[in-house]
Amino acid sequence: MSLRDIAFEHQLARRHLKGRIFQVLAFAAICVGLVMLALLFFDVLRDGLGRLSWQFLTSFPSRRPERAGILSPLVGSVLMVTLMGVFAFPVGVGAAIYLEEYAPKNWLTDLIQINVANLAGVPSIIYGLLGLEIFARWLANYTGGRSLLTGSLTMALLILPIVIVSAREAIRAVPNDIRLAALALGATKWQMVRSHVLPYAMPGILTGMILAVSRAIGETAPLITIGALTYVAFLPDSLKSQFTVLPIQIFNWVSRPQAGFHVNAAAGIIVLLAILLSLNALAIYLRHRFEQRLKR
Repeated sequence: MSLRDIAFEHQLARRHLKGRIFQVLAFAAICVGLVMLALLFFDVLRDGLGRLSWQFLTSFPSRRPERAGILSPLVGSVLMVTLMGVFAFPVGVGAAIYLEEYAPKNWLTDLIQINVANLAGVPSIIYGLLGLEIFARWLANYTGGRSLLTGSLTMALLILPIVIVSAREAIRAVPNDIRLAALALGATKWQMVRSHVLPYAMPGILTGMILAVSRAIGETAPLITIGALTYVAFLPDSLKSQFTVLPIQIFNWVSRPQAGFHVNAAAGIIVLLAILLSLNALAIYLRHRFEQRLKR
């Protein structure tokens, strides 16, 4: 074996060692993160699981921790997430379809795509200020000011870039042969997009919705900015009603000095996690249904 072959083998051995070290470090980082999350989760369960009851779920917030419940923030969170999805999902998917299938490939389209990608990383407080100025002030006659509708529109703006980016990636991943086959059989462009591209892209689009909802459901800064209340002892009776959500109520309880409110906050976190997991499970189920339909 020549010196050149020996040096080459040593170089390969060093690369393999570096790769193994990187894998070990990456695995250790994942394990540390999972352990920390597990410790936090078990600490929340230990404090709040005993507080969960039907009375806690069906009672309004109170100044007495033993009587306080989460009915109004729970209903507010569900309504806000539902309206947010109604506003953001069609607009985001429609924008993604236009950018991928219809928009001309020029500098203006590239500029729009770059700005949409950048908006996905903008701090949420910026969207809160935008929603305060546009929806709560300029359009106050239509939205009711600092209302449930304003909060839903603001959160829809927050998740819209994420929906657009994920939907574009899902649409782009559809094989071009499917488009050509549909057009060759006489389908119009819209028929091709509606009947072939969207069904294939829907699992990826729903994955993006999972990420978007997971980010939005725990946000407090935009909602505090637009004036969501920290104490609401009534249910919203219209889209223009004042409201609160679970993260704001949890923040309010954590800031109280009484230990009973801290227990309530832990129980509220459990309920919030249950809602998040339920929404994610629903999206995963729908994604699985679309995937099974494509395989048939």
